[in-house]
Amino acid sequence: MIRVLFFFAVVFVLALGGAWIADRPGIVTLDWEGYRIQASLLTTLVALGTLLAVTVVVWGLFRFIWKFPSITGRFMQRRRKDRGFDALSQGLMALGAGDVYTARKHGLQADKLLKGDEPAAKLLLAQAAQMFGDHAESRKRFEAMLEDPRAKAVGLHGLFIEAEQAQEPVAARHFAEEASSLVPGLKWAGKAVLGYQAVSGDWEAAIATLNRNYSGKLIDKKTYRRHKAVLLTARALELESENPDRARTLAVEAHGLATDLVPAALVASRLASRRGDIRKASKIIEATWKQAPHPDLADAYAHVRPGDSVLDRLNRVKHLASLRAHSGEGAMAVAVAAMDAHEFDEARAQLKKVLRSEPTQRAFLLMADLEEMEYGDQGRVREWMSRAVRAPQDKMWVADGMISAHWAPVSPKTGRLDAYEWKQPETSEEEAITLEPLDDALFEPPVLTAPIATGTPATAEAEVPHADSENLGGDKASPDESADEIRQHPKDAEAEAGSHSGDKKTEQDKDAPKADAPRPAEAAEAEVDLVVIPETDQPPKEDQARKPDGPKMKDGKLVEFPLSHLPDDPGPDGDEDDEAPKKKGAAVYEA
Repeated sequence: MIRVLFFFAVVFVLALGGAWIADRPGIVTLDWEGYRIQASLLTTLVALGTLLAVTVVVWGLFRFIWKFPSITGRFMQRRRKDRGFDALSQGLMALGAGDVYTARKHGLQADKLLKGDEPAAKLLLAQAAQMFGDHAESRKRFEAMLEDPRAKAVGLHGLFIEAEQAQEPVAARHFAEEASSLVPGLKWAGKAVLGYQAVSGDWEAAIATLNRNYSGKLIDKKTYRRHKAVLLTARALELESENPDRARTLAVEAHGLATDLVPAALVASRLASRRGDIRKASKIIEATWKQAPHPDLADAYAHVRPGDSVLDRLNRVKHLASLRAHSGEGAMAVAVAAMDAHEFDEARAQLKKVLRSEPTQRAFLLMADLEEMEYGDQGRVREWMSRAVRAPQDKMWVADGMISAHWAPVSPKTGRLDAYEWKQPETSEEEAITLEPLDDALFEPPVLTAPIATGTPATAEAEVPHADSENLGGDKASPDESADEIRQHPKDAEAEAGSHSGDKKTEQDKDAPKADAPRPAEAAEAEVDLVVIPETDQPPKEDQARKPDGPKMKDGKLVEFPLSHLPDDPGPDGDEDDEAPKKKGAAVYEA
């Protein structure tokens, strides 16, 4: 709009000038070399304007002809760059799509057209080689980029990635530190330097790097406070034995930055308790317990004052558990303290609540320990231990899929700071176990049975016959012949067997009480619960020596052996062979 108004203003001024000249006519005379030229003023002005325009055109044409070679060169150069940037654009798009061959082709074309002066073309070729897997060419191209100040940071980043892929932490740390010093605001460099310093245990340098990253706004305030608390805790654990005062200061600062950090609270309370500040040590544990209950916190709280009795520790743990109501960790802590104080009813009640709400392996094992301590019932102990095998795992320190019983400031797998979390390990659906419902009878005290009475050796022998009693035989050595004889004379064999059984029955009836004899009422009631078990494994008493068995009988006849003694019997020694009765061609075995 302004340009239109300006144009109309110029036209208006020219019109006014023409009108002014037309109102004032005159003649312009030019005398030169005897020539006189006369023309009106308006004609003279038009002729001057035309001459000026022709002069400008002629001068422009002459200047174009004079600079034609350079103009042609610039045109060709501009056209070459346009083609180079077009190839670079196509190469970047192909690299983003994962087409390495096309990206490399366009990269070479772009680098050629741009005469190697464009850092983007070098980056395209280096990343194409890196994606293709040609690490030697990739490192070579990234190293070449270090000579260009515009691409030095990019080259350091590429070399850092190559060093990490080649598992060369020393080289990777060098490139990251150089890039961080070159460009302080590089996020990847600051994070990498912090990670390598933490992995190597250089806690002081790691804290300084963390402060620089926070000053450069590379991390937010929440992350800064948490990471600094972790680093301070690691440094305090390292100085706990060498410099307790310095370690206590660092641990208290870490606890103030992250109240829910369990290791910081543990080391701070431990050092405060060692210094004699029991109240401060207790307050530190209580503050952390409210946010993150942990069994180590309960144990430290129970033993915060050395020399306390088990009842004092139990009352203290109960107070700690009340700060976080309905917590499984609190209930198990009370159960452990109650078991130490032999308050078994309290321990059983606490473990029952845990097993009803969130059963874990530790709860079942504590229940097994309780059964063994209180009653010594091995059956109950095995029952609880078998349930512990099928129970879910307890919470552990987990970092990047790795499980540990102890906390660490960095992950041993990835080197990530503050990677450990107190949680249950993840299990697949196939590994998930469905627990059987718990019967209330399992939590009740076991029912004691009546004492077991044992019978006399004579009674045991009467009730449990010897194994050799089945090998009663006759005079014949062959079992086939004895069987044939029984078939031929069945009545005689039955009569003889009945006589033997009748003799045994008569001997047993002599010692056995009569059925019609009256018995006291107490003896009759006790007889129901008494179980007579033969004492076959115990040696006979002196006054109850076992009677020697008679000769081995089978079908009412002695068993004769073709040898002088059994194969596993070495036989008598010395003159006993002469005194023993011998039978020609056979030996009679006597038990």
